[in-house]
Amino acid sequence: MIEKNNTSPHILNTASNLFGICFIVLTSLKILKMQGETLVDEFTTGAMILFMMSCILSFLSIRSKRNSSLYYETLAEILFLIGLFCLFATTLFITFNVIR
Repeated sequence: MIEKNNTSPHILNTASNLFGICFIVLTSLKILKMQGETLVDEFTTGAMILFMMSCILSFLSIRSKRNSSLYYETLAEILFLIGLFCLFATTLFITFNVIR
């Protein structure tokens, strides 16, 4: 049997926090009436979807007792990393939009 990496609790905690931050960014864009002007809202929405999927897979990995636990954990890590790249792109878009 393959040993679990046990990063699922950490991914679940961090991905849920980042999901909340993305939600705040989207709400701020709506309040500032900036949605649709830049790519920030699209990348933030993509990051939110990836972080939520990562949360779900991390939870399934924690609750699973079979070999599928490692599969769920690996998928959660990959989606989490892609979500981080989306959030990085969002940060760049916000930074360059503020500088202008």
